[in-house]
Amino acid sequence: MVIDVHTHAEFMEPMYKGDEVTRQRKEIMGREFLGYCDISMALFQMDHAGIDKRVLLPLDLTTQYGCTIVSNDEMKELVGEAPERFIGFASVDPYREDAVKELDHAFGELGLSGLKLNPSKQKFYPTDSIMKPVYEKCIEYGKPILFHCGTSWEPNTPAKYSKPLCFEEVAIEYPELRIGLAHFGWPWVQDTAMMLLKYPNVYADTSMLYCDRAKDFFHQIFKVDLSPLWIENMFSDKVMFGSNSPRFGEEDMKYGLEKLGLRERTLAKVLGGNAMKFLGMED
Repeated sequence: MVIDVHTHAEFMEPMYKGDEVTRQRKEIMGREFLGYCDISMALFQMDHAGIDKRVLLPLDLTTQYGCTIVSNDEMKELVGEAPERFIGFASVDPYREDAVKELDHAFGELGLSGLKLNPSKQKFYPTDSIMKPVYEKCIEYGKPILFHCGTSWEPNTPAKYSKPLCFEEVAIEYPELRIGLAHFGWPWVQDTAMMLLKYPNVYADTSMLYCDRAKDFFHQIFKVDLSPLWIENMFSDKVMFGSNSPRFGEEDMKYGLEKLGLRERTLAKVLGGNAMKFLGMED
């Protein structure tokens, strides 16, 4: 099973309507150059790359921008287009007065599979008091949280909210909460590695920003910046394949991981086995 745990849904059919809402979403997220992708093309891309399932990520920016980058109800509709291939996450703006009610709706009524939050875009620290009911609601439903972690090229996203160490106290206080640090916390990859080593409930995905080729970038991160055997011997159960599609191609990112020279069993965990644990799909 190959699972891409980090893909964005706002330009997929039926979300992309080419209207003012689409223009606003592009401007807010700094993705003006990205275009429309229909469901059949998305499934073709997955098949071509050898990917079985995609996690689709929304973002609720109600109080900061007065809009959502794919709402929870829209996500439910999108997953319905290919329920065997798409895994839909929810999002909630933690500053919303009805944040907990919205999570009840997303998890209990819509059946979404996890929560995506971006502290840099939504302007909160993971340890802020407003997050307590959000974490408790995720624990109640047994849902994981995937946080944006590290730098972001999107406009108006201060990195101070999303450094890997910002999540340490959350991992300590809520040991039963499965926490995903997106983008491997780049450029603070060693801090992310520390989090993976210390905390059983913390995972990271590979959707890092690269400026050359994914193959070369992954070699630099996992063979040079970190010890060559760290994935194999220290956190083989914690790293998940994530592409950040459509900004980066799933096929190229997957190929880069395959060329790391990992043991077959370790690569299988990275490409899907660890995501199944994170998502609660092991049964």
